[in-house]
Amino acid sequence: MRELTYAEALREGLRQAMAADSRVFLIGEDVGVYGGAFGVSAGLLQEFGSERVIDTPISEAAIAGACIGAALTGMRPVGEIQFMDFVTLSMEQLVLQASKIRFMFGGKATVPFVLRMPAGAGTGAAAQHSESLENWFVHVPGLKVVMPSTPYDAKGLLLAAIADDNPVIFVEHKLLYKTKGPVPEEVYQVPLGQGRVAREGKDLTIIATSVMVNRSLEAAAKLAAEGIEVEVIDPRSLVPLDEALIVSSVKKTGRALVVHEAVKTGGFGGEVVARICESEAFDYLEAPVRRLAGLDIPIPYNRTLEYHTVPQVEKMAAEARKLVQGAY
Repeated sequence: MRELTYAEALREGLRQAMAADSRVFLIGEDVGVYGGAFGVSAGLLQEFGSERVIDTPISEAAIAGACIGAALTGMRPVGEIQFMDFVTLSMEQLVLQASKIRFMFGGKATVPFVLRMPAGAGTGAAAQHSESLENWFVHVPGLKVVMPSTPYDAKGLLLAAIADDNPVIFVEHKLLYKTKGPVPEEVYQVPLGQGRVAREGKDLTIIATSVMVNRSLEAAAKLAAEGIEVEVIDPRSLVPLDEALIVSSVKKTGRALVVHEAVKTGGFGGEVVARICESEAFDYLEAPVRRLAGLDIPIPYNRTLEYHTVPQVEKMAAEARKLVQGAY
């Protein structure tokens, strides 16, 4: 199968959705002439025109508000926030409006839009351009939250999100845009709420999100050389969450490590740990469930400090090793 980068897979998904449905359009800062802050929408303006690839003023509130209004009138917008950090400026639109409208109108109104945003550290972009804020939206009923880790999932989840009748927060890690992987040419969807087993193992389950899936796989390969077989679970979407897949894996291995880049306090890892402990998997645990997450500090500009602020392969391997060896 041919390989595409993560960014190319997203672009192909956008192109196919726009070609198939005239209600789909792209809106955001520099998505047109410039092709998006990370080049995802390059060429779409020339293909679909300025009425369907819309450059906006510098106002994240306007982008989110336009998406909600257009969705309510029957369109299926895809908004882009240049950096996830800036989504803070659209919280009223997303939290008080988009998430609640379908419920408040008894299902007679739907708000089908996708809001894409690059998140995460690793590019030296400092504290205002490097955050992972996904759990803010996990906390809001009515919003769906998606975090693809591969080019295949990036395209498939995006097409599924565009087809969904609910608002979807679509989180893309900046370090993934240039990663490559197999992507079918045809239109396909990866169902929201369906996780995947990224690697099978018997000694420990690592539940990881976004770029941490790749790092977990690298750590698992290192541990395999030591005779420790790690199973890596990629939820793919946080809301809805494939809890059954996680529980099944932890029952098999008896140990669990939850890894994400967002800060530990209030992070999604705490929710996963609670789900495990409240499930039948609890009776199968041979060690405490552990979390490995970002430090509770703003992301530093200094590249060495930035590196140590978020989970890296070495730390994952060390934590996994302790769990398997009974060090906790």
